[in-house]
Amino acid sequence: MYHTTGFSKDQILDLCSRAHSHTADMQKPPWPPVLDLYRAVVVTLTYLRRNRVQAALAETYDVSQSTISRAVSGLTPVLKNMLTEFVPTADELDPRTLYIVDGSLLPCWSWAGHRELYSGKHKTTGLNVQLACRLDGSLAGVSDPINGSRHDTFALNESSALISMNPSLWIGDKGYISNDMLTPIRKPTHRALLDWEKEFNTQVNKVRYVIEQAIANFKTWRIMHTDYRRPLKSFRQTISAVVALHFYKIACE
Repeated sequence: MYHTTGFSKDQILDLCSRAHSHTADMQKPPWPPVLDLYRAVVVTLTYLRRNRVQAALAETYDVSQSTISRAVSGLTPVLKNMLTEFVPTADELDPRTLYIVDGSLLPCWSWAGHRELYSGKHKTTGLNVQLACRLDGSLAGVSDPINGSRHDTFALNESSALISMNPSLWIGDKGYISNDMLTPIRKPTHRALLDWEKEFNTQVNKVRYVIEQAIANFKTWRIMHTDYRRPLKSFRQTISAVVALHFYKIACE
């Protein structure tokens, strides 16, 4: 199942054990009875990792599409809640550590009644998250999602990541210039960049590439990279579940 879910069999069994313990007090399990817990977890992980069409998953497991939908809907919040301990929070960031930050749009279908999701930068709809990593490329945190129409600076401020932090120890792109971070120099309107300014930008961008790698690694969860198809009201919960699973996976490595 590793190439399908991204998790080893032992890791999946551990997730099943955690899910069983987390739902022990419920009157009935949140997954469909036609699927045992193991298959329900595998189905949910596969859906989140590959963003497969539910009808295709239904054919694979010889069940109905509604069964797959109930498994995903039932287990996604369970995965989110039972793995909270693995998710770093803003107050756990080390004020002495240099972090590299960047925003990423997690796309969803174009919802006509939700223009606040539209990102002019990306020309599509979605939710914005801020990701921070260390110089070695290890992911340090992922912010809560906000509407895609918001600028990266606004999203970072909303995440509270820079409260009681020294912004001069953070590196970002030109979208974060107003935050007193180390950023590339923006071209003045009245002249071209000087040679030393170009070299400075080159050196900053050579450091910044690790956050691009961290984002690409996070988006191996294809549901974070391709349009989200489930009801919009479940999108934020799904993002939180994927973040929890991603940090759980990192902790297992």
